[in-house]
Amino acid sequence: MERHRSRQQATLASLAKELGVSRTTVSNAYNRPDQLSPALRQRVMDEATRLGYSGPDPVARSLRTRRAGAIGLLLTEQLSYAFRDPAAVAFLEGLTLECDQARIGLLLVPASPGSADVQSVSSAAVDGFVAYSMPADDPYLAAMLSRPVPTVICDQPSLDTTDLVGIDDRSAAREIADHLVELGHRRIGVVCMRLGRARNDGPVDLVRQATADYHVQRNRLAGLRDGFEAAGVSWDRVPVIERFDHTRAAGAEATAEVLALDPGITALVCTSDVLALGGLEELARRRRRVPEDVSVSGFDGVRAAVDAGLTTISQPVVEKGRQAGRLLLEESIRHQAQRVILPTTFLAGRTTGPPRI
Repeated sequence: MERHRSRQQATLASLAKELGVSRTTVSNAYNRPDQLSPALRQRVMDEATRLGYSGPDPVARSLRTRRAGAIGLLLTEQLSYAFRDPAAVAFLEGLTLECDQARIGLLLVPASPGSADVQSVSSAAVDGFVAYSMPADDPYLAAMLSRPVPTVICDQPSLDTTDLVGIDDRSAAREIADHLVELGHRRIGVVCMRLGRARNDGPVDLVRQATADYHVQRNRLAGLRDGFEAAGVSWDRVPVIERFDHTRAAGAEATAEVLALDPGITALVCTSDVLALGGLEELARRRRRVPEDVSVSGFDGVRAAVDAGLTTISQPVVEKGRQAGRLLLEESIRHQAQRVILPTTFLAGRTTGPPRI
């Protein structure tokens, strides 16, 4: 019973008194162990274990230091997306590597596209934010930018006042278009990721393409248009199908819709590997040979796509996460509106070839 009472009552002050040391010494044992000799720190920790003292109160410590000890990652999806989408997983890996090195925590903050309740952002106890691929009109993004803490945006949107880590999506997509044009393709269909916060599953007209709030998708479509129009293809005759959900199933469904609009396409261009992998499944179901009947390309360079031999654009997603973390965590390199544009690599895989005659 006496032992139980000690566990309930043990505090930093009582531990310091028991050891005959200052409160600063006890605090350093937890927060700045390099300030103590190994022997003294071990003595403090052993006595803390005996008394049932678990360490300084993190809430009280944050009030004193005015630091939360964590950064927030803002996602425009449910939290499960961070662990399900391969590109998001790779980005998260890079960001957590930097957090580990800085000995700081990471708080995942969901920003569901179907909601405008920004309380999760406004009340998040963080020292800064990284926003991962958000539309320009997102209310969660506005709530994040209103916080007086450092912020970094990955991919989108590009703002004059905020650091950005990304790639040149337009020129990268142009490489895909040029590759297909060189092979001889002129009759194509396109499957793209969501272009705005409102759900739209179906054909995309030229106005929606040009005014999309998701800048990455807008730029990828623009790059494809640049390449094909240079080859004499009328872009307004190219079927472009949008899918709100980013899954293989969505890619398969969109591919079926493209084929319904134009059964004679010789190439299917997808603005992500996940959608392209779904497209391959739909073509296999229809017994359409790839690339003999239809060439297929993606974008991102995720492991499953590379393993499948998909023609794609490989982007350094892990490095995106690391760069975003460095910009946010290393105060010596913090600059307002710094832009880090990373290189991409075109990968010609087994899924593209000359069109059938």
